[in-house]
Amino acid sequence: MGYKTPQDIAATGVKTGVTKAKLSWDKAVVAGFLAGAYIAFGGLLAITVSSGMNPELWGSLPTFFTGAVFSLGLILVVLAGSELLTGNMALVPLAAFKGRVGLRKLAENFGFVLVGNLLGSLFVAYFLAVQTGVITAEPQIARLGEIAMAKGVEETEWQIFLRAVGCNWLVCLAVWMAFAAEDVAGKILAIFFPIMGFVAMGFDHVVANMFFLPAAIFAGVEGIGWGDTLHNWAFAFLGNLVGAAVFVAGAYWYLYAREDDEEPGDTPAGSDDGDGRAISATSASSRAERGPAPTQA
Repeated sequence: MGYKTPQDIAATGVKTGVTKAKLSWDKAVVAGFLAGAYIAFGGLLAITVSSGMNPELWGSLPTFFTGAVFSLGLILVVLAGSELLTGNMALVPLAAFKGRVGLRKLAENFGFVLVGNLLGSLFVAYFLAVQTGVITAEPQIARLGEIAMAKGVEETEWQIFLRAVGCNWLVCLAVWMAFAAEDVAGKILAIFFPIMGFVAMGFDHVVANMFFLPAAIFAGVEGIGWGDTLHNWAFAFLGNLVGAAVFVAGAYWYLYAREDDEEPGDTPAGSDDGDGRAISATSASSRAERGPAPTQA
């Protein structure tokens, strides 16, 4: 089973960031919608699996089960192909640090992907979680209320920010390590542990919270409103950005990408295209003619 070195991962990350920045607005929104829905699927599964587990009997195990199944979301994002804001917070800035993406393109990518993620999350929260009745019966609604109240009401701004930093540090490491793997099983394994860890520790992921908090409101959970939701999203966004851009993109750019003078499009024949597949010069040229398409995370 092969894998990429950290230097190779950094090169792959730069190329992927450039590709993401070149996405047209409509593809960014559609791919963002899919990623928001995939993360929401992970959240919905986490609620259904961990509900009804009495902490007096199970201790902290419910948080482990929550994190273990929530990893489905990022697995779908990476392997099926879509655009997730929190992953782009590392990959597009990494390309920007190399001087291959401008601030305008970075801001446009973040904005369009954010809109798509929000729409996808809200769609699953309202139609597939609440309207289906999946989370409106006991004990599912109790578990949803517990999660939503903790994130939307009980946490302070500083706590949300710091939890979001830790969250996206781990999320982007999951994406980073998935680049290292050259087979599907390896990518899944690379994603599983960081995602399980951040959820089990109660960290804040802005796109996941685009599902949990609106779902609680749609389901009629008392004590939480849209003001609480927007408050959480604002500080979670900032913390996620710092966790990704500073601790992943910044750190690995400094360690492995800063002195790389390879130009965009210099992938040699028979080398890796950043997704664990060997490509020829002919296939690379053909792909360039088709234009950019939604990429991983």
